[in-house]
Amino acid sequence: MSLSSSSFRKYYKDPQVLVERLQEIIDNRDSYSGTDLFLQMFERVFRLVGDETFSADLKMLNHALLELRYAFKVFAPYRSIRKVSVFGSARTPGDLPEYEIAEKFANLVTRLGYMVITGAGPGIMEAAQGGAGRARSFGVNIRLPFESKANAVIENDPKLIHFKYFFTRKVCFLKETDALVIFPGGFGTHDEAFESLTLVQTGKSHLVPIVFVDRPGGTYWSDWLDYIRKHLLEPGYIDSFDESLFHVTYSAEDAVATVDRFYLNYHSCRFVRPLQIIRLNHPVGDELLTRLNREFRDIIVSGNIERLPAPLDVESDEPEAAHLYRIAFRFDRKSYGRLRELIDVLNLDAAGSR
Repeated sequence: MSLSSSSFRKYYKDPQVLVERLQEIIDNRDSYSGTDLFLQMFERVFRLVGDETFSADLKMLNHALLELRYAFKVFAPYRSIRKVSVFGSARTPGDLPEYEIAEKFANLVTRLGYMVITGAGPGIMEAAQGGAGRARSFGVNIRLPFESKANAVIENDPKLIHFKYFFTRKVCFLKETDALVIFPGGFGTHDEAFESLTLVQTGKSHLVPIVFVDRPGGTYWSDWLDYIRKHLLEPGYIDSFDESLFHVTYSAEDAVATVDRFYLNYHSCRFVRPLQIIRLNHPVGDELLTRLNREFRDIIVSGNIERLPAPLDVESDEPEAAHLYRIAFRFDRKSYGRLRELIDVLNLDAAGSR
């Protein structure tokens, strides 16, 4: 494998600086958070040299890392703020009801403290960012020969990120979000919708509310739901409880309520082998705990759903969650639609206690 010294110097005036930085990490490994992970990454980079990896593959890996590192940096100051990713067509004109609903949704949800993430393009994306306002918007723009310019709301904002690859862009859409709201759109919208559903259904992404929004009286998502039921559910390609992973609505107000209600009691989940831990804003009483063990016995591998008196030691890396209440059980790690139904029961109980 041949490395171009000219292209290497393009990024580093003195390669010795890299050697010194690496030695500094090794010498002070107890002072760095995540030092072992840094060293693992370096080791894998060195293996690429030994593998004589093709230059095209190296370029892809290098640019993907560049995009993700920068995106993590942009989102980091806002980590404690809940966010909603809004998907939909870039071709939706401003005089359609879908555009107006997207704008209204974003305006209402940001009033509750959320921020909005879109693809930074025109259509539904611009509507959502117009409703949210520049200060409460993120843009994750994809570079295309067409539709590549960011909309006027988010253009030149420091929270606008440009991506070469769809896969790194999707990582940021889903990793950083606390809800997904999806308006009518084309192939890209369906790609984003089905990947989101797949990742949540398989536990590869954390559970979040997924809301499909149409105009009042519209049939876009109802026809889609008919297809899902006839061609996926009836043949057994999905389970009936997988429908609990999403909600179809026809108003901005209901979409906002669906998103915010999900976090009424539920805060977050974490899997600490062998336990699924559910972190909550309110305690679980004896009667509710009995109900959960009765109604969700089918997803408990062994034992019972129990309260945890305190965070587990491995949760010390999330001090912001230390004060939360917890329940835990041995989850079958496949019935995520049922887990969503369990969370709905917890939220409904908290709503009734108000």
